[in-house]
Amino acid sequence: MKFFRAAMAASLLAACAGQTASATTGNVLFNGTITATCTITINSNGTMTVSSNLQSLSSHNAGGSAGSAQVDTTGGVSLSVDPVTITTVPASDTTATTWTPTFATSGAQTIAETGTATALTVPGTSTVAVNLAGTKSGTNRFSAGNYQATVTLRCE
Repeated sequence: MKFFRAAMAASLLAACAGQTASATTGNVLFNGTITATCTITINSNGTMTVSSNLQSLSSHNAGGSAGSAQVDTTGGVSLSVDPVTITTVPASDTTATTWTPTFATSGAQTIAETGTATALTVPGTSTVAVNLAGTKSGTNRFSAGNYQATVTLRCE
């Protein structure tokens, strides 16, 4: 019996000696998820100037300038400006002011000036111009003094 086993093992070994081992493969999968994100970097603040009729205080008036920000995004987000809630006006200005913030973008995505939330669908970097206009109605006028308003640029 020992001889038979040894002969069988030798014949199997001889039969396999001329053949190569068979190769096998396996696939390793990699997954990753990027959520829609954006970052806002403020480049500069804006400047408002008064109109000749003293009823408009705006970054659009002569001598005024828009604020500037950079938005970096993966796309799939919305860009907007919140209503103005923080203002500082001189004590002598006691009449109502309507504040209207707007924005426009250039770069990865171009958006014409708007005050409405707008989708950023393209990934990349855009420069945002943020404008603000304060207006008086009827016979009301802006008073002499320092004015300040905060516009919140939102990306979500």
